[in-house]
Amino acid sequence: MANIDVNYNNKKRYKTAKYPIRQPKIIVWLIWLLCRICLIGKKYKVEKNNMEGLKPPYMVLSNHMYFIDFKLAAMATFPHRVNNVVSIDGFYRRPWLLELIGAICTRKFTLDLHLIKSIRKVLKRGDILFMYPEARYSPCGTLSYLPESLGKLIKMNKVPVVVAVHRGNYLHSPFWNYRQKRKSQFYTTFTQILTPEDIKKMSVEEINEAVKKAMDYNEYTYQKENGILIKEPFRAEGLHKVLYHCPHCNTESKMDSEGCEIFCTECGKRWTLGEDGTLTANDGNTEFSHVPDWFEWERAQVRKQVESGEYSFTDEVEVFSLPRCWKFEKLGKARITHDRETGFILEGFYNGEKYRIQRTPLEINSLHIEYDYCYIKPYDCFDISTENDSFYCYPTQKNIVTKLAFATEEIYRINKEKTVANMNK
Repeated sequence: MANIDVNYNNKKRYKTAKYPIRQPKIIVWLIWLLCRICLIGKKYKVEKNNMEGLKPPYMVLSNHMYFIDFKLAAMATFPHRVNNVVSIDGFYRRPWLLELIGAICTRKFTLDLHLIKSIRKVLKRGDILFMYPEARYSPCGTLSYLPESLGKLIKMNKVPVVVAVHRGNYLHSPFWNYRQKRKSQFYTTFTQILTPEDIKKMSVEEINEAVKKAMDYNEYTYQKENGILIKEPFRAEGLHKVLYHCPHCNTESKMDSEGCEIFCTECGKRWTLGEDGTLTANDGNTEFSHVPDWFEWERAQVRKQVESGEYSFTDEVEVFSLPRCWKFEKLGKARITHDRETGFILEGFYNGEKYRIQRTPLEINSLHIEYDYCYIKPYDCFDISTENDSFYCYPTQKNIVTKLAFATEEIYRINKEKTVANMNK
């Protein structure tokens, strides 16, 4: 069944299919100055590796943990012109400003063919193309899903590739509790990993592997190795949004947190997050002392549910859409389902007419989730986008969005593997 768009009474959608402007030099200087001012009083270091003599055009691929990433990047790329790929919610209420600084607008996890054209345009101008291929803040301070199309994009453009890795940003402001900042210093590295000559010789798969290896990071390992202590008494508050599945009683979505503790409201087991980032059970066995290990265990459980056919999700959600950049449209209540066979299906009514949005398993390789979303309502939500609209869904079920993100990625992987296997028969 085909998609049925929302009836907005002919309101225009924001046009993402347009080329970005080339940054005026005065804007480059102004961005650098403002970022320099914003970083006053903060401990940071930006280091460049294997970049001697490198001049634009080139592509920068960066991990993403907090808004300060943009400021640190501006320090490293100055005085060159840069065009950043930015999601449409980054344009919210300020499209004129983002357009002025040359941002390229897109909708997350969609097939955006014009984005490829815009990227080529930027590089042909002789400028820097800056993008965050994870397309979201890191949930637990480790590398998130990277699309396979990244290697094809690099192969197509044949320009040097630089990887930017930010460290300490997540420790300062974790995605699951970004409102309460912690004391931490920032360390950013810019490293050229591929030259045009390398790219010519390598396959797409080899390029993807090189990028993944260069972008790999783990904030908890970095914290431990560098003796960084997070002493704030609220350091575990919000961690249950990421660690939603209790490994002791195997109950999902009943985790909670307070102060420096995370606990299960079903069985009562508690863990303390130490100043060095280590988890320790208050009583009994410590199932996971390393936060990313718990996180990946949860992913493995979801994959098992998907493979066995056990996984499915149905809920009533409150929906807000962003067809344009100035206002979220309140669409009201809707019904959403998600499973291995059909992907996401969102159905509701607006302006007296039905709408139906489907993203099949191979159309969406990851999911944009938000904890305590600041633009609409301060609760957890997830976003399903089409090529011309974005739907922010607030579920009725509690503490579920992290699992939905896992399920989306695992369903995509399983269906992709199946498709490839069928092609090779």
